[in-house]
Amino acid sequence: MAEQTISVESVGTETWDELRTVFGERGDASGCWCQWFKVTGAQFHELSRERKAELLHTSVEAGSPGVIARLGGEPVGWAAVEPFSAYPALRRSPITKRQPGDPEDPWAVTCFVVRIDHRNRGIARALLAGAVDHAAERGAEVVEGYPVDPGVRPSLSAAERYHGTVSLFASRGFEVVRRPSATRAVMRLHAGS
Repeated sequence: MAEQTISVESVGTETWDELRTVFGERGDASGCWCQWFKVTGAQFHELSRERKAELLHTSVEAGSPGVIARLGGEPVGWAAVEPFSAYPALRRSPITKRQPGDPEDPWAVTCFVVRIDHRNRGIARALLAGAVDHAAERGAEVVEGYPVDPGVRPSLSAAERYHGTVSLFASRGFEVVRRPSATRAVMRLHAGS
């Protein structure tokens, strides 16, 4: 059986239906629609799944807030990547808030969604590479990620790995700039790297 090719491209209005397929109708992604970092905690819990989907759709129509992956032409994954300032919750979080010497508004890769029946095929790696390219094409000088470290806590569930993993980001050349908690890292890449 021939190996299928993974392709990644920036999302746009023409990919919205495919993005809906990636988020699905069950599971964590279908309840979040990448709004966790966009609204307050109270707002997140008050918003319906449908309203969260509408908010992401509005972001897609306004510009491209991330990338979509296809495996053999089928939509299988998503990565959110936008400037840090597009995610108000990042500024509030003790994990991600700006520290002295940090770039003020790097691009941030905040979330990965890979359909459950397509995991462990290199899709997250392709999404991260596509997210870096997406950011660089839009003028990013620095790209950050805030991954978890299953090497420290192997029991991290798939749902807890939506930030990506330290090893995933390291494989793309990101370097750890600090460890705000035992299981989390702030990692950074200069977009021309």
